[in-house]
Amino acid sequence: MAILTLTIKLPFYRLNQCKAQEFDRLTELNTGIANQLLEIPKTDRRKYTSKDFNHVEIGSGWINQTIRNSCAATKVKKFKCLPLEVNNQGWRIEKRGDTYSVAFSIMRGVKKRIPLAIHQCSHGDTLDKIIAKEAKKGSLKLWKSKKNLWYVLLSVSMDVPDAEPVKNWIGVDRGQNQIAVASLPNGFGKFWNGRQIKHLRRRYQKLRKQLQKANKRKVIKRLESKERRIITYINHCISKQLVQLAKDYGMGLRFEDLSNIRQTSKQSKKVRSDAGNNRHTWSYFQLENLTCYKAIKNSVPFELIPAPYTSKSDHRNGVIGKRNGHWFRGFDGYQCNSDWNASQNIGQWLGFSCPLDLEKTVSVMDAGGLKDGVNGSPLN
Repeated sequence: MAILTLTIKLPFYRLNQCKAQEFDRLTELNTGIANQLLEIPKTDRRKYTSKDFNHVEIGSGWINQTIRNSCAATKVKKFKCLPLEVNNQGWRIEKRGDTYSVAFSIMRGVKKRIPLAIHQCSHGDTLDKIIAKEAKKGSLKLWKSKKNLWYVLLSVSMDVPDAEPVKNWIGVDRGQNQIAVASLPNGFGKFWNGRQIKHLRRRYQKLRKQLQKANKRKVIKRLESKERRIITYINHCISKQLVQLAKDYGMGLRFEDLSNIRQTSKQSKKVRSDAGNNRHTWSYFQLENLTCYKAIKNSVPFELIPAPYTSKSDHRNGVIGKRNGHWFRGFDGYQCNSDWNASQNIGQWLGFSCPLDLEKTVSVMDAGGLKDGVNGSPLN
C-alpha cells in the first residue's frame, strides 16, 4: 500500500460576519504571540508551553502549535500574519444529511461546529474516509484569502492500493509550444496546445511593465497572483486528463526528467525577454507534481526517465535524426511531428538514456542530408 498525503482547501458555508471578525481578531492575536516568541532566544523558546499563555483566550492546542511554528522558523525576524493552526487532536469532521461540518475549539472552553462548502465529486470521498477513520488526520489551518474569504486547510494521509504492473506506457512530452503531448504505443497522440499560456504570459508581462512605470506595486502583486492561479488551474486540468487517459487504456504514465533544464539549456537574450518563450516561466515541474499525486491516488503507475535524446532519436529504430521546429525527419526521409516522436520515445524507453543502433548511426552521420548535424541546443 502506498501512502498519499493531501491538503484539501474547503471554504466555510455562509460564514456570518461575527465569526469572520472573530477569526480576524484571533489571527491577529496569534501573530502577536508568535512575534513575542521570536524575540526570545531559540533555546529558551522551546521551553514554553500553553501554560505560559493562560492569559490568552486562544485554546491550548492552537497556542502549542504556534510555539512549534515559531521554533521552526529559523530565519524569520517578524511574522506579518501567522494563521491559526492545530494538530489532529483539535478538530473533527461531522456529516448531517448532505452537509459536512468541521468542529474545533478555537477559544478556551468554547466548542463550535461550522458547516463547510465542498465540491461533492472532489472531496466528499476524502471527508467520508476521515469520518470512517480510514484516513489519518493531520493539522487544520484557518486561512483567509485576499478576497476576505475564510477557508479551512485540512492535511490528510490515506493508504491507496499500489499500482498494478502494466505492459505498456503512455509517453508524455512536455514543452512550451505544446504544453503536453501524450501518445499511445505506436498510436495516436493527444495534444495540449500552449498558445493560451503564451498569450497569457505576454499579456501580463506587458501589464507589469506599464504598472512598474506607474509604481503600482500592490497591483503588480495582485496580477502575479492571478496569473499563477490561472496557470495552476490549466495544469490541474491537463494532469486530470492525463491520468484519466491512462486509466481508460490500462497503461502507466512516463515523463522525461527535466531536472535542471533551466541551467543546462541555453537561451538567447531575445528569447529570455519574451515571457511566452522564456524557459524560466515554464511551469513544467508543477504539471509533473500534479500528475504524480493524481496518478498515485488512482493507482496509475508513474515513472520519470532520462531526457537526453528523446527528441532527437527516431522512435522506430532509435537512430538519431534531424529535428527542425515542429517536424522530425529520419535518415530514410520519414517525417512526423517532433513532439509526438518524443512522446513515443518516452513511452518505449528500454532502460538506458540513448537507445541507438550504432551501425546505422555511423551510416547516418555520413549521409548528405545530415551534414549540418542535429538542430537544437538542448540535449533533449
